[in-house]
Amino acid sequence: MLRVSIVIPTLNEANSLGRTLRQLQVLDPPPLEVLVVDGGSEDETLAIAQAAGVQVLTCDRLGRSVQMNYGAKLATGDVVVFLHADTGVPDDTIAIIDRVLADPAVVCGGFVSLMTGAQTTRWGVSLHNYLKTYYAPLLFKPHLFFKGLRLLFGDQVMFCRRAEFWECGGFDETLPIMEDGDLCLRLVQKGRIRQVNRVVQSSDRRVAHWGAWKATAIYLYVGVLWGVGVSADYLKQFYEDIR
Repeated sequence: MLRVSIVIPTLNEANSLGRTLRQLQVLDPPPLEVLVVDGGSEDETLAIAQAAGVQVLTCDRLGRSVQMNYGAKLATGDVVVFLHADTGVPDDTIAIIDRVLADPAVVCGGFVSLMTGAQTTRWGVSLHNYLKTYYAPLLFKPHLFFKGLRLLFGDQVMFCRRAEFWECGGFDETLPIMEDGDLCLRLVQKGRIRQVNRVVQSSDRRVAHWGAWKATAIYLYVGVLWGVGVSADYLKQFYEDIR
């Protein structure tokens, strides 16, 4: 069984983190370690993480890529999993990851993200995000699509072998968004990327804030422009942080 480290970047995630950590406590088999990497929270995020008994790291620079790289540097597992603080995973997550990465041809994997709220499930947005994993690389990088490229995003709970993550340079810390897609473009040089046919549940807070139609339009707009080479720094203005 592979030793799995779970890295969770946080910034003011008190409303979501407790539930996510409670779900991690019942994983069977359990992960080797859970590392919460905080970027300067001003709410109860750190207290919640400490009460859960996980490793709590404070990063002196804010940024999801920076925080995830910091966690990956201190992780000791064979595999590193990047989990958003507002995303819940099935209790057999570690076994799933072990089975997927038992195939040496697979370098990275992720799950199907189902966006949910307190009283609703965002079926339409979730379906589009599922399809985007396939159609985006087919449209913009067809030569890589047939080599095994799938474009995974953060709420899909990306996982890969820690050694290969660093061989590819880790996340690009200069990117304010799309750092996950950028990593996929480099990882596919080492093997296939697989979307696992299992669901994780992510908060719909961004969709709830924007509305389903606006959210889908923004996801599509940002994805297309990134696909044709528009700078992530420019695209960040359309993708506000929502807590």
